[in-house]
Amino acid sequence: MAFYDKLFSALGLSEWCGTSDDKAPLSLADLAAQAGGEEASGPLMPIPSFDNLHESCNRIWQSRDVTNGIEEGFLAAKPVLKTVLDPITQPLSWMLDGALWLFEAMPWFIMVPLLVAISWYASRSRPVTIFVAVSIMLLAVVDHYDVAMQTLSIIFVCTTISVLFGVPIGIAMSKSDRLQKSVVPLLDLLQTLPTFVYLIPLIFLFSVTESKLYGIAIILYAIVPVIRLTDLGIRLVDQDVIEAANAFGMNDRQKLMRVQLPLALPNIMAGINQTIMMSLAMVVIASLVSAPGLGVNVLRGIRNLELGVGIVAGIGIVLLAVILDRVSKAALTRVDKTQVKH
Repeated sequence: MAFYDKLFSALGLSEWCGTSDDKAPLSLADLAAQAGGEEASGPLMPIPSFDNLHESCNRIWQSRDVTNGIEEGFLAAKPVLKTVLDPITQPLSWMLDGALWLFEAMPWFIMVPLLVAISWYASRSRPVTIFVAVSIMLLAVVDHYDVAMQTLSIIFVCTTISVLFGVPIGIAMSKSDRLQKSVVPLLDLLQTLPTFVYLIPLIFLFSVTESKLYGIAIILYAIVPVIRLTDLGIRLVDQDVIEAANAFGMNDRQKLMRVQLPLALPNIMAGINQTIMMSLAMVVIASLVSAPGLGVNVLRGIRNLELGVGIVAGIGIVLLAVILDRVSKAALTRVDKTQVKH
């Protein structure tokens, strides 16, 4: 006799509930007790979960009915979602595939000086530029140059898209308290959702061979910091400065472009730095769904228990992360110094 039988009887729901579902699969504890000729023992008062309540009233769903319902609902909506999302997201696949081809096709003796030149232009720091050159050559020496360029191409595309969408969203949030209150819960969800969970609905929607599968996951994971810090940076602009701009007769667009964005630039750059780091973190996870790069070697080391392969790829990821972090932070320092001078 189930624990909650008396409860449903006291509520007069016995007829509504009907007979208990004897055809339901037994738990391991029930099977073990049945094999031993004993009655399965349980807690004094079991949690009123779906499964425990279902033992007394078979009209109540079981937990597996909930999960099956979610899956069936998602599969029913899949054709519509795919029809709508495929044309919108296809350019992302083209961009990822194009960047991957470009980074792989460009000879190393052109790509390495180009990356070093970009590092110097962004940081204006000799130690940072030397570190970038040495790190890339170290990756090349251990035959990890190609996979490092694959990872870099994915980060380049996903970070660019995150910034292009994230900064305008952050600006819009800074102008509307109502929009901010509606968007912040979504950002909280994206920031706290486990990284593997991003991949589950996307695997059902898109083919594993499509680049946009991992591209969308990376962008959704990495776009949050740049949105938050753009909104914060504009809101932190001194009101006295805004009043001075109003006194000069500036309209909203002029105030945004000439006053608010320049003063909020350090915060925006900090958001871009965090977006780059989060893109790199997600690239490794995305290797589970065919994302190329260093993450594939890490995954190979885990699957095949190849310690050396995994460690070398891991060190390569660390070097790439330090390169991106140092260059972006040096660029942020330059922005801060420029702000102080002006």
